[in-house]
Amino acid sequence: MPLFEALLELADDHVVLGHRVSEWCGHAPMLEEDLAMPNMALDLIGTARTLYEYAGKVEGQGRGEDDLAYLRGEREYRNCLLVERRNGDFAQTMLRQLYFAAFMEPYWTAAADSADETIRGVAGKAVKEMAYHIRHAGEWVIRLGDGTGESARRMAEAVENLHLYTDELFEAGSAADVDVLPDRAALRPAWEATIDHIFGEAGLSRPVIPHPQTGGRNGVHGEDLGHMLAVMQSTHRAHPGATW
Repeated sequence: MPLFEALLELADDHVVLGHRVSEWCGHAPMLEEDLAMPNMALDLIGTARTLYEYAGKVEGQGRGEDDLAYLRGEREYRNCLLVERRNGDFAQTMLRQLYFAAFMEPYWTAAADSADETIRGVAGKAVKEMAYHIRHAGEWVIRLGDGTGESARRMAEAVENLHLYTDELFEAGSAADVDVLPDRAALRPAWEATIDHIFGEAGLSRPVIPHPQTGGRNGVHGEDLGHMLAVMQSTHRAHPGATW
């Protein structure tokens, strides 16, 4: 079912990145970020919950959000490789967040005109959250890129480490045959405009990647995702069927 698979791709992107961002809770470099990071994680996980719930209804096999999030292995996950990258330092975390939000903001803007009522509902909330994520992450990218020699070096290193994963954001995947979701490839100009504007202020250059890294949409992931899912899923798997 193309719609089911496309919803999984979206939900997996959001829950994996949400978990990654949540790992900063209690470890952020300042108190303000120790509050901001978990809140951004909750934005992402909240979107994932709605998408998983809807995906379960579309599938019609009785699976709910917990089943889809906690009872699938890494090879069944369809998230892009970008979101599963380890946090690294704060420069890498903020750049990863910017790359993702700069794509999802125009994505949800386009999805707000979807013929699907549920997708329109998700888009109406998520587009505002992504606009904030762009602003928050973008300010950090500029602050670090245009900061000290050390912070600029780290931000340039983050670009080198992460930019090769960004092409997968624009792959159609299972959404190619789903007319109620936006065309991912058509959103590249909007994404590039946002990145170029922020990079210009940060003193960074957007690199050309001749051989981008992809495969996540087909379930081909690095070992980092398996380790992350083992932590994320451990409580649910240890107490199957438990409820609050």
